[in-house]
Amino acid sequence: MHIRDSVAIVTGANRGLGQCFVDGLIARGARKVYAGARNPDSLLPLQEAHGDKLVALGLDVTSDAAVKAAVEQAGDVTLLINNAGVLNSLGLMEAGNLDSLHHEMDVNVYGPARMVLAFAPVLAANGGGAILNVLSVASLVAFPPFGSYAASKAAAMSLTHSLGHELQDQNTTVHGLYAGFIDTGMIDYVDGEKTSPGDVVAAALDGIEAGVSEIDADERTRAVRAALREDPEGLIRSSWARAVEFRKAHPVPKPD
Repeated sequence: MHIRDSVAIVTGANRGLGQCFVDGLIARGARKVYAGARNPDSLLPLQEAHGDKLVALGLDVTSDAAVKAAVEQAGDVTLLINNAGVLNSLGLMEAGNLDSLHHEMDVNVYGPARMVLAFAPVLAANGGGAILNVLSVASLVAFPPFGSYAASKAAAMSLTHSLGHELQDQNTTVHGLYAGFIDTGMIDYVDGEKTSPGDVVAAALDGIEAGVSEIDADERTRAVRAALREDPEGLIRSSWARAVEFRKAHPVPKPD
């Protein structure tokens, strides 16, 4: 599909990668962008920047009622970008309970699933369009300090692959976006090389227009894919070694 003249909805649009998606879509000629965030007041800077090309929505992807309300308001959507996500930076044993895993699965897996169920009929009615799910290099290989996050993103990847098949008869293309560390507030405490969110958005929109189902936005992701082919055991061991160094620099917070 073409970004120009499309009508998009972006979840988690009030900051970081989501905000860059809004900017990138409008820069490429999208006719309208529905920007979703739990607190619609947080979208005021985007509204001021983009005027009537942007429609602010109060949207919590974990709420059936909020998603239903979004569908009722955004019946002209041709492109769904499932960007909203959370990262709790804990492994299962570090957390000591299921709370972190439940939270990340609710937002990172059930959130996109809820949006797809609601908006797939809208996309079909508008000619098919496209869906982009923001995944992660952690979908491909787990980094133990982000263990529950990796589990949620791996599940979201499997869902993305299945949806590509399920929605092909209505001419909806489904795309997964993969990247390593992105230079946003979500991981501002993490040292190391990070990819510009603008570059990630550019790769994503290029991939959608080219009909690429698996969009690798950075060299880290491409390197991980190569390692999975050539030395998967070595990749896992390397991830474990990096986990040790990460926890030295970022200890698990002690409960009050």
